[in-house]
Amino acid sequence: VQLQASGGGLVQPGGSLKLSCEVSESLNYNAIAWFRQAPGKEREGVSCISRDGRKIMYAGSVKGRFTVSRDTTKNTVYLQMDNLKLEDTAVYYCARRTAGGSTFCSTQDHMMASWGQGTLVTVSS
Repeated sequence: VQLQASGGGLVQPGGSLKLSCEVSESLNYNAIAWFRQAPGKEREGVSCISRDGRKIMYAGSVKGRFTVSRDTTKNTVYLQMDNLKLEDTAVYYCARRTAGGSTFCSTQDHMMASWGQGTLVTVSS
């Protein structure tokens, strides 16, 4: 199963970006999580959405600013990022987890079955 992340770029503080994660398999079989890794820092779980779309979680650092959603007809999960801050600069990755119930999702990286390549988000004035 392939995951393709896209949508990164350069944005000013306070701006918005929307990332996409296209999965080569039905989202009904995959809970999707977003992670990010800033230079010199450990990878951080950002958000996740369960296989049935009913369970969504956010890291405290992005809650209220980021929104995860999905389009099952396109097998694509989105991460809408608003009010971006300098500290949101990172390479963003999407990953999938297949185990667990349909309402389960996780942002723990050791629980992920496979990963997409990253997309770079740079927040700078």
